[in-house]
Amino acid sequence: MRLIKPSGTMVMAEKAREMERKGRKVYRLDIGEPNFDTPTHIKEAAVKAIREGFTHYTSSRGILELREAISEDLETRGIDADPKDEILVTPGAKHAIYCACLSTLDPGDEVLVLSPTWPTHFQCIEIAEARAIEVPCGEDYSLNEEELKARITGKTRMILMGSPNNPTGGVLNEEEVKAIVDIADDHDLLILSDEIYDRLVYGDFKPLSPASLEDGRDRTIVVNGFSKTYAMTGWRLGYAYANGEIIEAMARIQQSTTTCPVSFVQKAGVAALRGPQDQVEKMVEEYDRRRRFIFEKLSEIEEIRCVMPQGAFYIFPDISSLNMSSSEFCLRLLEEAGVSTTPGSIFGECGEGYVRVSYASDIQIISEGIKRIKEFIKSI
Repeated sequence: MRLIKPSGTMVMAEKAREMERKGRKVYRLDIGEPNFDTPTHIKEAAVKAIREGFTHYTSSRGILELREAISEDLETRGIDADPKDEILVTPGAKHAIYCACLSTLDPGDEVLVLSPTWPTHFQCIEIAEARAIEVPCGEDYSLNEEELKARITGKTRMILMGSPNNPTGGVLNEEEVKAIVDIADDHDLLILSDEIYDRLVYGDFKPLSPASLEDGRDRTIVVNGFSKTYAMTGWRLGYAYANGEIIEAMARIQQSTTTCPVSFVQKAGVAALRGPQDQVEKMVEEYDRRRRFIFEKLSEIEEIRCVMPQGAFYIFPDISSLNMSSSEFCLRLLEEAGVSTTPGSIFGECGEGYVRVSYASDIQIISEGIKRIKEFIKSI
């Protein structure tokens, strides 16, 4: 248990909830949870499954119908996945990352983590008693190929990437992904690619999965899920794609921990992938509107600097000129101005000096939150 640290994102969120319980108005720009409702046809599919008695154990790998739907969806991203042997449905993407790390890492192994990144990535590596080695990618999450190569040792086992990125909103371009695959191929490394935000990208940009490249297919573990794209955070439904040997190992861990994903939730997953996608498109359009708005408003604050995000629903302003740690800034901002954000330090050493601001909230909340951030910075 000493290996498992409390979730940094949840610590600030809990403090914000505590203030709300005491009657304080808090403007929530912390948690990465869509403020949209799950599309109706997805909810109806779950209700239908329950009414029809689809409420018992399924295969530990997930129902074949859902694995086939996932395979069809992966094909649109250039990934050829065998639904029988190369896909594992999991209770959330977190569990897929956990199973992937325990299946492939030995104590003492090193994982090159493109940083800053989601804290769960570090935690799952550490639970496997491996070591996370941060590779700085800056506030725009751009690859420094030489930095990555310089950190490879005889103990290196894996490269971990999350594109689109949490917390920066940056997205690796085609050349950067190809460089990662080439390096992994040259040094016989695995790639763990967290692609949970791959539908939340803006403009004409299209993210590239390393698993879609010939040299990356057999060495890449893709993790994805339904939480962000379909506003299904509470449904806890994710999946992993990898070669059959790795999926077999991951399935054994799942058999021994959660048995299987929730049966009727899997039916909802089928409806999500095979049903209409118009509501997803509307959500992305709204996120894009908020993205432009929040970037414009934050850019008006002289004391901070930020880069326009290309994906996800986060922006990562640089607060280093204020001469305080990101934790101190976020705590004071919450207590004094009633705005909840997330300190950059929880996303790795490369995140210190930054603050993650989520624009998954309503535009009115974002507007008032940024106004209060501006006033708070002036006051200090």
